[in-house]
Amino acid sequence: MKFPGRFGVHSLKRTPTVAPRNVPVTQCSKPSGWLGRFSLWRMNKSHSGVTNWGLSHVSLQNHHTILDIGCGGGRTIAKLAASSPQSKVFGVDYSEASVAASTKMNSDLIDSGRVEIRHGSVSQLPFPNDMFDLVTAVETHFWWPDPPNDMREVFRVTRPGGTLVLIAEVYKGASNPVSQLLEKHADRTGLLMLSPDEHRDLLAQVGYSAVQVHTDPNKGWICAVGSKLKAPGAAL
Repeated sequence: MKFPGRFGVHSLKRTPTVAPRNVPVTQCSKPSGWLGRFSLWRMNKSHSGVTNWGLSHVSLQNHHTILDIGCGGGRTIAKLAASSPQSKVFGVDYSEASVAASTKMNSDLIDSGRVEIRHGSVSQLPFPNDMFDLVTAVETHFWWPDPPNDMREVFRVTRPGGTLVLIAEVYKGASNPVSQLLEKHADRTGLLMLSPDEHRDLLAQVGYSAVQVHTDPNKGWICAVGSKLKAPGAAL
């Protein structure tokens, strides 16, 4: 796998190159219209289990500023706000339909100042450097157009000492039929199917440390967690 880095191109020969892609626009990658609203409702229901499983691998109790990238229908934002009631939770999505759906689902939390939803892309996040204690991305990173550079953008907004968690219900090499089918047709759908090692490399190459990858091969679930190190001598 090759990732353009600050000092040139770093290569790990055991995995294929992840390069910028032309991702087909679908109701899964960018919901729109009435069909998009239906897709977002369905995603809120179908992704709830894998979201709970993925979030069980991180601690929310001490996080104060949280970002959910690709917030979709807004259910993950609601889960994060409920699990960490003293936190401020932000959501961002490049689909206007998703922004509207997330805003509607979390309207009370928005009114109380605990949640904020913005329209934007993972390739150019509308937030300053080092802002978030926790960044989540549920069922979205396999649609990102330029994974290495998009991941660097995510790293930019992660606070030193903060955590990133990627969660998905399909991955390359899983034994469940859905993952195998999507892997077979990935070239046609534009879905980026990564193995556990490739998930680990994707986080590590941009600077995340202590990367852990958790899988449930039978369900096809995967969760990759990484931390952004604090600078030497930084306050605890």
